[in-house]
Amino acid sequence: MQIALLGDVMLGRLVNDRLKTADPAYPWGDTLPLLRQADITFANLECVLADHGKPARRKVYRFRSDAKNVESLRSAAIHVVSLANNHVLDFGVDALREMLGVLDQHGILRAGAGMDLEAARRPAVRRVGPHAVGFIAFTDNEPVWEATGRDPGIYYVPVEPGDRRVTDLLELVRRTKGRVQLLIVSAHWGGNWGSDVPPEHQSLARALIDAGADVVFGHSAHIFRGVGVYRNRPVVYSAGDFVDDYAVDPNERNDQSFVFLLDTRGSVPSTLRLYPTTITRMQTRFAGPGAQKIAGRMQRLSAQLGTPSSWIEADNVLEIQIGPRITSRA
Repeated sequence: MQIALLGDVMLGRLVNDRLKTADPAYPWGDTLPLLRQADITFANLECVLADHGKPARRKVYRFRSDAKNVESLRSAAIHVVSLANNHVLDFGVDALREMLGVLDQHGILRAGAGMDLEAARRPAVRRVGPHAVGFIAFTDNEPVWEATGRDPGIYYVPVEPGDRRVTDLLELVRRTKGRVQLLIVSAHWGGNWGSDVPPEHQSLARALIDAGADVVFGHSAHIFRGVGVYRNRPVVYSAGDFVDDYAVDPNERNDQSFVFLLDTRGSVPSTLRLYPTTITRMQTRFAGPGAQKIAGRMQRLSAQLGTPSSWIEADNVLEIQIGPRITSRA
């Protein structure tokens, strides 16, 4: 089984403008064949897909994409999205409700936000042959958007040891793992910048895996961070930005990311392949001649976590073997 994991996908603002005339597949560039070959493709949807709603007054950056751009997600064969982030309520509850209906209508599974806490916490489950793959999505951003028993919002979990919501998350992971063969936890956590992994992210990632998570897939930071391996399970601490219209920081390089392609043996993670990408004119493409430099940065960051990797020049891919031989300081 192959699962493609993508970081932040922002289809609003200038990307939305481009999609008014461009083909729905435009944002994905030449990565499309790789995305379409995966058994499951997952992304963090960093915007609201809606034609209605009122902009949140206190927000500086508000991201909305026309509802029709669900076809852009479909063009890339994206099967599951995380909505647990700091932009799904940029245009209020009405826009969120509209997006939930649009995704459901087009068969795209979702996790991390909903019309009450139960819905926001509910795992998405997709079957691949005999295997059920589960997705739980949470965020520590925007606490004022926390869903409650009555109120719409996001699945908000502060990354703070001892908080009851962390305890509840770990229990949710245990229960969900009891009914799926492979469990991926999507974590939209932390600030926007800096390549160092916060210690509290490392601690929570280990706790999630101890509770039953097979993959911890982090995002929120605009740049990628290192990959750890704990108990033969991968932890991507930050995937970076995959599609957006953002200004590029020349040092942090928020235009660089990867397609994270996870291979499994049955339902057990075996290999993580990282295909370097760059964003140009609101379109993501494979990095080409610059791929090895991007991969080299990831190699250094992952090595700091004790995770070895190999650059496969013939395929322009960075490969991390996951198994008994590798136990990093994830």
